[in-house]
Amino acid sequence: METDGTYESRDTRGGAVPRPAGPPPTSAPTTPPASAAHTTPVVPPPPGHVPPAHLGAVPPPPGHAPGRVAVADWLRVPRPAAEPGVWRLGHRPRPAEEPEEVPARRLFTGAVIALLSGWLLWSLLWNGYLGRYWLWPLVVLTPDSWRTDADTWGIASYTYYAIVGGGFLVFFARIGHVPDIWRRYTRKKEAPAPPPPSGADPADWPEIRDAGLADTAQTLAEAVRQGLLGDVDYARIGRAWQGVRTRPDRLPAFTEAVRTRGAAACGHPSGKRDLPVRTATHDLATGQVLIGTAADHPRNPYARRTTGVALEQDVLGTSLLAVGPAGSGKTARLIRPVVESLCLQALANRAAVVAVTAHGATLGADEAFDVVVSVGRPESTHDLDLYGGTDDPDEAARILAEALVGDLVADSRRAATALAQLIGPFRAAYGHFPAVPELRELLSGTPAALDTLRAAVAAHPAQLRELDARQRQAERGDDAGVLLAERIAFLDRPAFAAFFATVPDGRPQFSLRALEHPLRVRVDLPERGHAEASRIVSRLLLSQFTEAALGRRDRSLFACLVLDDATHTVTGEALRAVQRLRSAHAGVVLALRSLEDVPEALRGPLLGAVGCRMAFAGLAPWDGGRFADTWGTEWVQTRDVTNRQIISDEPLTKALHAMRRIATGKATTAEAVTVREVERQRWSASDLAHAVPPGHAVLSLTHVRGEHTPPLLVELRG
Repeated sequence: METDGTYESRDTRGGAVPRPAGPPPTSAPTTPPASAAHTTPVVPPPPGHVPPAHLGAVPPPPGHAPGRVAVADWLRVPRPAAEPGVWRLGHRPRPAEEPEEVPARRLFTGAVIALLSGWLLWSLLWNGYLGRYWLWPLVVLTPDSWRTDADTWGIASYTYYAIVGGGFLVFFARIGHVPDIWRRYTRKKEAPAPPPPSGADPADWPEIRDAGLADTAQTLAEAVRQGLLGDVDYARIGRAWQGVRTRPDRLPAFTEAVRTRGAAACGHPSGKRDLPVRTATHDLATGQVLIGTAADHPRNPYARRTTGVALEQDVLGTSLLAVGPAGSGKTARLIRPVVESLCLQALANRAAVVAVTAHGATLGADEAFDVVVSVGRPESTHDLDLYGGTDDPDEAARILAEALVGDLVADSRRAATALAQLIGPFRAAYGHFPAVPELRELLSGTPAALDTLRAAVAAHPAQLRELDARQRQAERGDDAGVLLAERIAFLDRPAFAAFFATVPDGRPQFSLRALEHPLRVRVDLPERGHAEASRIVSRLLLSQFTEAALGRRDRSLFACLVLDDATHTVTGEALRAVQRLRSAHAGVVLALRSLEDVPEALRGPLLGAVGCRMAFAGLAPWDGGRFADTWGTEWVQTRDVTNRQIISDEPLTKALHAMRRIATGKATTAEAVTVREVERQRWSASDLAHAVPPGHAVLSLTHVRGEHTPPLLVELRG
């Protein structure tokens, strides 16, 4: 958005002041008293909820834990820098390798032996069995007059005994590893307090204050203290301030907005300041959404085990592919949290999101979106622009050809040429592109339609040449127009009669060209009754999105397209466009039940085109093989243990071995251990198909800067 949210919204009736980040209450809300109108609601945790070990006593995001967590406390929680995918809120780095701990039995045995040894030595000294030479420091360090006074000498003697005895206790306790026992079984149970924040208090808006805007910073800090400013407000105003730093001419508008509106300043065009319901845990200070926890599993690096796993813009900017069977949790545990996070960031004027899903399987309430396009349903508030809002016939033909035949032909250029030869003259004649019924007639070669169009462009020689070329190609046996006419017939149904209209009929049209604004869009597809039409629309949206995202002038907003079901949507041209989205501050999220839903020639390139890959539990072995090949191999240490029986000719040794065999039931053996490094797959096809527990997924991430993480076994949050 060109104003970066600096200027005011059209609708100031955004509802009550939003609560900060966190899941919604699990019970029906009650009407709060007037004095509690600007407080964060009490949100009980789900049954059986156990905070992740990596969070310790760090305050969770506001609204996530029982009680009221102030935004100021949430802002003061440390967010250390970490590798991609780490939940940074309160993160405590773990050691790179697991420390070698002494077994508990050996630890306690050593402690007892050490303390008994110390007690024995002390007894020998105390009773004089080792002489009195250990008392010479007492004699040397005290004056002679003390030894003539019984009381003084007694105090000095017992003080010396206590010092020596305490030294013995500390010495033998350290030998027996008593401090290790204390740390392992006592301190481990304590919840360490978070370290104090360094530098200025973020709740006081130090960046704005340091810029000389003390009054503006004071207004915002007071809103934080009074509970009037939520986490979305903090992110939105912070985004506006970034725009002011890059465009100083916006400073007067920014200060005036804060002065007059306070926490509601620099609002979203919708006037909303939060979503009606949240189902995931968000940290809008970093733009992250928590999707799970790295499992405490040997396959995961020790430094990542039990740490939170999160997604953010810089990770989604490399695009994400999720594959898993129906019921594995793709929608509930991945797509819905990601869409919710992007909607919150859109309210903060940071992102634009287009979520595509089947009708009835919504990714959020209608109130959570600015535009809801229900394809083929009369209650839809918006139509869909079939041509993506472009005025260029060649561009429109290329986009539409990808949608219609991109899944059937390897190269859709011939189809795009055929379309351009018809829609170009039509636009020149009538000022708009043809609607679906008109385009079907032209592609089918209906004489009346072609004659009418030829007469309408009689004054345009260039357009007549296009029609002549189309007529010559139509006479060939391999003409692409026949296939195009067959495919567009799926959209020429009574249910879609007025949906793809190109002439305004009173209902506004949505175009992907609007990605320069922080929009929240949901597109519902009629998959049950019109499966093939839904797939055509999905390909159309993917093609239009990549074209619009790459053609944006203002790329400050992160643009993301989320396809809840990308079956038969991926084409060769789409893959080439997806690879370019990283540089355009955009990305796509594709969910598939199986890689079999992608043409075989594109399965490998698809896994290579995206930076983030996610394999859910229940993956088919042939799909697991593709992921295994993509994730490659690693060097690991293996230990080979060999036992061989010891045979001796010595009579005494043979007797001892016989007694041991009678006592243990086993022959005397010698153990040989061989340690070597071998190369193995990070995750094999068999492991991905059979060793991933339900509710888990294997996830690898790549940052837009090029940093990447190895595949992690993630326990997803329900």
